[in-house]
Amino acid sequence: MDEHSLHVWESFYVIVGSSAGALTGLQFVVITLISESRAVARSGATLAAFGSPNVVHFCSALLVSALCSAPWHGLGPLAVTLGLCGAGGLIYSVAVLRRAQRQSEYQPVIEDWIWHNILPMLAYAALVVAGLMLPRDVDVAPYFVGGSTLLLVFIGIHNAWDTVTYITILQARRRAAEPSPAKPEPASHDG
Repeated sequence: MDEHSLHVWESFYVIVGSSAGALTGLQFVVITLISESRAVARSGATLAAFGSPNVVHFCSALLVSALCSAPWHGLGPLAVTLGLCGAGGLIYSVAVLRRAQRQSEYQPVIEDWIWHNILPMLAYAALVVAGLMLPRDVDVAPYFVGGSTLLLVFIGIHNAWDTVTYITILQARRRAAEPSPAKPEPASHDG
């Protein structure tokens, strides 16, 4: 098998890469809306732990999709590049885990640890495995790459939705706890 065997994945990467690119832009809109909310955290630590990684995951999926669609001359350079992307993502995931542990404005639950830490590490580890496998098994390695990129997109979608839902609920609770404004008394018309 050779690099031409990867050609059958081209449509997959066009779809995943385009989706990741569009969702990256949408994430900027989400962050802007959240920043205008009164429910925003007082520091950037929570955003760095739970918001910014979504953009990185979307951009990683976009990058990997572009790399897998590029006209490589041999599988070796692509394999090394995918392995480096995966290793970089793993290092970044460890940094995100530390940020999540250090921030104090939000108490993560098990679902947060799974979606914000465990699944991204799994996706990036799959890229490392794919990079190691690709030169020897071009039939199986693309499934690791495809699964990884799709998982990164799903992680970003889930986490962005989770953030928006959390902020919406938090704002509703704060509004419900605020005292109602007093109604102005009608003016009397003494004649």
